[in-house]
Amino acid sequence: MSTEKKEVFKRKLKGVVVSDKADKTIVVSVARRFKHPIYSKFVTKTKKYHAHDDANSAKAGDVVTIIESRQHSKLKKWELLTK
Repeated sequence: MSTEKKEVFKRKLKGVVVSDKADKTIVVSVARRFKHPIYSKFVTKTKKYHAHDDANSAKAGDVVTIIESRQHSKLKKWELLTK
C-alpha cells in the first residue's frame, strides 16, 4: 500500500470583502456571469458568503479567495485562503 495523502477536492471562490465588522468573520461577495438562455445577454449575479478569518487580516474592499471548509457556525461554511 502507498502512503500517499489523498487530496480532498474543495471548492474555491474569488470575491470582494464586503464586511469585516464581526470578530474572525468576513462577508465575501462573489459575482458570476452567464449568458441568458433566451435573450443571449450576459447577466451578473452576486451572492454573499460568510467566511472564517482567523487572523482578522482581510479588510473591506480586499479581493480574496475562500475555500469550502467544515461548518464553523450556522452561516460560516468557508475559510479565507489568500488575501
